[in-house]
Amino acid sequence: MKTTILFKTLILSVLVFSFGLTSCIDPVEEVKIDHFKKMTDYMKANNLDLNHMTSQWTIDAKDVAAAPTNFYIIDLRSAADFATGHIQGAINTTLPNIVEMAKNAGSKPIVVACYTGQTAALGHVALRLSGHPTCKILKWGMSSWAPQFDRWTANISDRALNHANWSTTNAIVPSVNFTLPAFEANDTTGAGILKERVAVMLAKGYAAMSVKAEDVLTTPTNYFINNYWTNTNVNDHGHIKGAYRVNETLTLAADGFKNLDPDATIITYCWTGQTSALVSAYLTVLGYTNAKSIGFGANALINSTLKANKWSAANVGNYPVVTGN
Repeated sequence: MKTTILFKTLILSVLVFSFGLTSCIDPVEEVKIDHFKKMTDYMKANNLDLNHMTSQWTIDAKDVAAAPTNFYIIDLRSAADFATGHIQGAINTTLPNIVEMAKNAGSKPIVVACYTGQTAALGHVALRLSGHPTCKILKWGMSSWAPQFDRWTANISDRALNHANWSTTNAIVPSVNFTLPAFEANDTTGAGILKERVAVMLAKGYAAMSVKAEDVLTTPTNYFINNYWTNTNVNDHGHIKGAYRVNETLTLAADGFKNLDPDATIITYCWTGQTSALVSAYLTVLGYTNAKSIGFGANALINSTLKANKWSAANVGNYPVVTGN
């Protein structure tokens, strides 16, 4: 009986002692990871800044047509449209699968094609951020390859000319500073976080990252608008009222992304919608949750007044196509 009591007393003493030790130990605080900083530090160190996305990134149809089999051409159009006609040697895939498909390129330079060049811009960003620094898009998309593929002509417009919300003088809003975006990721390495964010952007797709020109022009105050032109371009052509102009400084190195409002719907526009789609894709990777591009760019606003990067019938080629899958 005494033995039992002593044993129980001993056990109780051990438990009390253990509890006392445990209660004296401060709880370990989980280290909070700044996923944005971790990823962008990696991007800066590996030449993955925005300016590396826009360097030598387009190729004209005539240059591809001269030797199409010299390129690894990834066609992002629907399987049905691909079957009706595509460039010799082209491979058909979906936007979310583009990084995986690019692994088969071997030593060939990659060219990404779509209907108008705008969806291809998203794929291009994904590839350059995934180890393919020389990939390019087919400028103007398959619209520049043959007349039957033209989806540009029906989308050009002069709707902004004489519109109340188009400023013909340079009244660009001065830049202001905002906080940088924040997001969560499963990985904790810069490379791993970037891979996750690229997948997020690709899954989102072009439709969710684009907006019609007329919608922005009608109610520009609903958006944070960034005119991705030079100051000279703005002087020459004007701009949507209320727009900012963040271009040359829009890099990680220059800390220019602090001039974009992460809580707003960020609308970027350029000449053709191809560069602004690229920028919107990059912003989405960085964690801007509502970055969009004006479809067809200034060509959907002031086409007839443009001096360069202007869509016209002269841009439509008549190059050979292959049918079937």
